[in-house]
Amino acid sequence: MSLYRFLAEIRGAEIHCSITSDGPLDAPIFCFSLMAPPEVVSGGTLIRTDGGYGEVQLPDIKAGMTHHFILRYANPTYKPKNRAWLPLGAYLRCGEDIVELPKLPAGVTIPAPGPCPQVKDLCLVPKPYSWTASDGYLPVRSVKQKSPLWQSVDALALRCNLPSLQDDRGVLTTLEKDETIPTDGYRIEITPEGLNVRYGAEQGAHYAGITLLVLRETHNGNIPCGVIEDHPRFEWRGQHLDCARHFYKVGSINKLIDVMALLKMDRFHWHFSDDEAFRLELQSVPDLAKKTGQRGENQLVPGVFGGGPISGGTYSKEDVKAVIEHAQSLFIDVLPEIEFPAHALAFTRAFPETRDANDTGTEASVQGYFENVLNPAIPETWQIIESVAEEVSTLFPFATLHLGADELPEGTWSGSPEINRLKAEEGLESSDDVLGWSLHRLAAKLALKGIRCAAWEEAARGKGGGIGNNALLFSWKGQQAGIEAAKSGYDVIMSPAQHVYLDMAHSQDVKDWGATWAAIVGLTDTIDWEVIPDAEIADRILGVEGTFWSEFTTQDQEMQPMIAPRIIGVASKGWVDERLNHEVFLLSARRFCEILTKMGWCWNTTCFDG
Repeated sequence: MSLYRFLAEIRGAEIHCSITSDGPLDAPIFCFSLMAPPEVVSGGTLIRTDGGYGEVQLPDIKAGMTHHFILRYANPTYKPKNRAWLPLGAYLRCGEDIVELPKLPAGVTIPAPGPCPQVKDLCLVPKPYSWTASDGYLPVRSVKQKSPLWQSVDALALRCNLPSLQDDRGVLTTLEKDETIPTDGYRIEITPEGLNVRYGAEQGAHYAGITLLVLRETHNGNIPCGVIEDHPRFEWRGQHLDCARHFYKVGSINKLIDVMALLKMDRFHWHFSDDEAFRLELQSVPDLAKKTGQRGENQLVPGVFGGGPISGGTYSKEDVKAVIEHAQSLFIDVLPEIEFPAHALAFTRAFPETRDANDTGTEASVQGYFENVLNPAIPETWQIIESVAEEVSTLFPFATLHLGADELPEGTWSGSPEINRLKAEEGLESSDDVLGWSLHRLAAKLALKGIRCAAWEEAARGKGGGIGNNALLFSWKGQQAGIEAAKSGYDVIMSPAQHVYLDMAHSQDVKDWGATWAAIVGLTDTIDWEVIPDAEIADRILGVEGTFWSEFTTQDQEMQPMIAPRIIGVASKGWVDERLNHEVFLLSARRFCEILTKMGWCWNTTCFDG
């Protein structure tokens, strides 16, 4: 068996690559992916591109010889910033044979953590609404309770390799309902004699249990005495996970949900559909997941975003049920997302009848894909998308469905005779008008079934104000679109990329990992922003959501140090109505990370440097 060596490094705007084999390679084709469409500077000929996927014809490589070649991004403004911008999923096609090349080091490089500082004051993330300290400390290893209200907290503790919260040897604890406390609120009085816990409803009791569990760990079982009065600022405290670009196992998803639960987050946004795949198995459209769940050689979508020769997977109804039940046990709702009308490359390749065959347009998405938009003037499009939307809605009890709606390529449908006919019939003028009309139609139909629709900020565009139908909009490019949508009557979730996109790199270091198009996002950047920048729209801002896009994730665990500890900042902005002091926040976050270590979650230690 031949041995192969593959190296790549960034030199300015170029990516210098080399391949060595101890056996001869006859006319090998180098297959790889970048974040965006590639070009060849020297050493080979580009023979295929599909988004960020490329194939380069190389010359014959003699045994023991090293062949050098140079790549760059086709867009001259895309200059590689760090290791994530190097070729991912690289392999060679030699005739009919596939040769996987050694993988470049992927993911965040994490030094060993430094010593964890000790604390005297209350060490809790998210910070509670109110804390009144008193003298003394209460040793707590467990509480003397056997309440069913805390069974889920006990189960969470055991999954995190922590002792149960409740047992017969614990400290004296009272647990009582109090109608004067908000539904999701609680009050904990900590005295040298024991604990008095009051709660508004089951969710508040659950959060009280989470607080005691976290405090026991952050204070090494010696909790300061005082009174905590607590409730969340926002009803929506979410985290998104892109399972379309990378297929995450159900166990990995549930582990993220456990981290969310420890931070009192309550919305998991499950993004299982995008250009690269539709991963949910549906009875109404069985071919959709079957045809798109895998990508790579001989698939509808090649090995983009590190897919390699073959990668992927699909989620069954049993998988969906498992994730929902796991989340619900922790008072977390699951929001599913389909994609309409854009970000639908795999969809349109599986069902080409959803495109106008006579469309002469040449629009390309920001990821470099052509023909990745469904055509809403085609009857077959509605037959399929309505079946998808309705069946997905029946699988998720949250009664909210995210439709996507973002990043419609410039010039979309400009060459479609069918769209021109639709415009004339409906009095539409622009692509944004068609977008808004299409979303409004789908949202209205779902509303009749009791389903509220959500979408990204672009859904407010177009004649008549866009999607309408009481839709919930997510402001992602920044906050301005969210402000404008709120002023026009939409409820809004703030998800500004500059602060809560956790796929962004942590630093400018070329050895770091992540995207940089929106910002460099350090830990304190996640808290240095105002969720409600304009008091006029306060009643329209329902909450905060962090996102994690998986364009450069090739293994499940690679997302862990990208998400943590920055997810602590996201959770904090959803819970606390104030600017957070950096020193206090960083200290509490660092102590919380000790829990992540115990549960086997890898976190980025460099977030606490400097």
